[in-house]
Amino acid sequence: MTFENVRPDEIWEATKDTLTMTAWSLVFTIVLGFFLGLVLFLTSRRQLLQQSAVYGVLSFIVNIVRSVPFVILMISIMPFTKAITGTTFGVAGTIPPLIVGAAPFFARLVETALREVDRGVIEAAVAMGASKSDIVFRVLMREARPGLFAAVTVTAVTLVSYTAMSGVIGGGGLGDLALRYGYQRFQTDVMLVTVALLVILVQLLQMAGDLLVRRYSRK
Repeated sequence: MTFENVRPDEIWEATKDTLTMTAWSLVFTIVLGFFLGLVLFLTSRRQLLQQSAVYGVLSFIVNIVRSVPFVILMISIMPFTKAITGTTFGVAGTIPPLIVGAAPFFARLVETALREVDRGVIEAAVAMGASKSDIVFRVLMREARPGLFAAVTVTAVTLVSYTAMSGVIGGGGLGDLALRYGYQRFQTDVMLVTVALLVILVQLLQMAGDLLVRRYSRK
């Protein structure tokens, strides 16, 4: 194979678009998803702010959003996306659905990571008179760091796959390039290059995440 259809400038622009979409959506996903996951954990049964009604409503909403396939989600929230960004295409038009699709997913991972903290540690902090904010930020966050870093890694990898799917609605990036040239124009060389770049990106993200998990793990 000669890769005669591969244009470095187009590959580079598509790669930059994918990195931009992944980076910005990851930042907002971490902020929103962490807050949502923390509220889910704290309002669940036997936790510091137990509120069954609040937990039930939030859990129901999270489950609904997570159950919608990402391609359908992108299409269904197009009016919302256009109201925020002024467009439903390109990088700007892809970031809002990426956040909406990934934030509930990340929230569940955060909730799971916090649940893995030894309850005895929390009870010890309560017995010592620590405030709820101290328990959350000085005990829970510290003890759950490996799980939280793993959650960020999984979410980042998921966002890369979501950006690839965004090509269906003209979202830009490597996925859009693979769809327009690799699939619709039968340019296999372009398809191979885009897939290879996506695989490399996923591997780099996974390696960085694993490094952080090992760094902060006490096991």
